Amino acid sequence: MSASIYDDCPELLRSFLFYMETIKGRSPNTISGYYVDLRLFFRFLKRYRNLVPQNTPLEEINIDDVDAALLRSVTLSDVYEFMHFLSADRQNNARTRCRKSSSLKVFFHYLTTKVNVLENNPIKELEVPNSKKSLPKYLSLEESVTLLSQVEGDNKERDYCILTLFLNCGMRLSELVGINLGDIKEDSIKVTGKGNKERIIYLNDACVAALNDYLPVRLSKSPKDRQALFISRNGNRINKRRVEQIVTENLKKCGLDGMGYSAHKLRHTAATLMYQHGHVDIRALKEILGHVNIGTTEIYTHVSNEQLKKAADASPLAHVQKKSRK
Repeated sequence: MSASIYDDCPELLRSFLFYMETIKGRSPNTISGYYVDLRLFFRFLKRYRNLVPQNTPLEEINIDDVDAALLRSVTLSDVYEFMHFLSADRQNNARTRCRKSSSLKVFFHYLTTKVNVLENNPIKELEVPNSKKSLPKYLSLEESVTLLSQVEGDNKERDYCILTLFLNCGMRLSELVGINLGDIKEDSIKVTGKGNKERIIYLNDACVAALNDYLPVRLSKSPKDRQALFISRNGNRINKRRVEQIVTENLKKCGLDGMGYSAHKLRHTAATLMYQHGHVDIRALKEILGHVNIGTTEIYTHVSNEQLKKAADASPLAHVQKKSRK
């Protein structure tokens, strides 16, 4: 955790962020989110409690003096006032308010159970705003096949392998660019996910074939980064931005550009196709995707209208009809 970024952190917030990063293994983006959310709450609290002049812009309110005494005084009503402020003054939607509520709940749980600053958690009963989860956008099976069939160019073996791993394994963009040659076994790849957690992803025949086509090309080169599986034209480990460009370029070739698809949507595609067509158990899918909570994986249990129609037609009473009277 870079100290310079969090110079205005009070000691308790700094220790919380350090704990979440080093002990809980949260990603830098998650740590930054906690910081931003809690900083806003502290600024609001100081103004709400008249600890600073009311006309002081939020961005100018210093939080480095927030101490245990102030945090012990926080009530559930204070937090609901904060939620109202987010909705009315800042026009935050339910999803944003839900995230900020979650940050507060994690922080006050830490104060209560890890450092014993609080005897009782004042926001334990905080109700999180209802945030309807949108269905993940994904390519259909036919679109996925079309995407793979259109890969051409000087780096076609590399690009085809990248797309194949995305569409079959559901790995994250950061996981894909981080793969080293030594991570590859005969039928598996070791990837490093969020919080530096490693997991093994098993490879199907399509992935093995794509790797077998690409590896001779890769091993014929002497790049600057000798460990990286995927390398750029300059011999460096390929970066996330270049992979995103590769995905966009190939989507455009087959007429799928401008539809909201991206490298991350290929991860959604892999998960959805596994669930809908491969009938993969939701618990197995959780492990494949590297999710911490199964609730995250459940967004892939959505069903298409076609599946609903098939389910209705599959009823054993589907063909039982009332006999007409003569």
